[in-house]
Amino acid sequence: MSYTKQYLQQAGQIIESLDEFSFEKIVDVLLLVRQMEGRLFFLGVGGGAGNATHAVNDFRKICGFEAYAPTDNVSELTARVNDDGWESIFSKWLKGSRLRKGDAVFVFSVGGGNKEKQVSANIVEALVYAKEVGAFVLGAVGRDGGYTARVADACIVIPTVDAETVTPHTEAFQGVVWHLLATHPKLKINDMKWETMK
Repeated sequence: MSYTKQYLQQAGQIIESLDEFSFEKIVDVLLLVRQMEGRLFFLGVGGGAGNATHAVNDFRKICGFEAYAPTDNVSELTARVNDDGWESIFSKWLKGSRLRKGDAVFVFSVGGGNKEKQVSANIVEALVYAKEVGAFVLGAVGRDGGYTARVADACIVIPTVDAETVTPHTEAFQGVVWHLLATHPKLKINDMKWETMK
């Protein structure tokens, strides 16, 4: 079997394995955030940072959320890494943004964070802070979901079907996750251009 056929078959397996209830639970939390006039903060590193940028656009434009991603400000991000270190970049950014009860932190991560193994410890610190202030925690993560899945109010764990393609499948399906959420009839308040053209 070619790599292309195998990859696409695995993508189909992931779609069949996704938990519909987890999506609906996230929708319910996001509705609550919007009703409370809370803000939405997307966190991710690497591919997750790129996904966070795209998700900010969609949730602001399509769903009417006040949404942000700390990785969109490279000057602040690199200053924080330089002055304070990698682990605290998100938690200190959230403190500076006055994260509060009613806001939500939405994580895009392959493993969900693991402080003991020093993998995405910056995400772990941010979620510790989010829980301290009473913000909601949401996630679209891979593998076993890591720290994000353990503390989240609602989380989608993208199933692993092949240990060799965990990262590409997880990051690709994060796009499926946020696009489904942003266009969900309970959350969508603005039409999209191509869908309105005849």
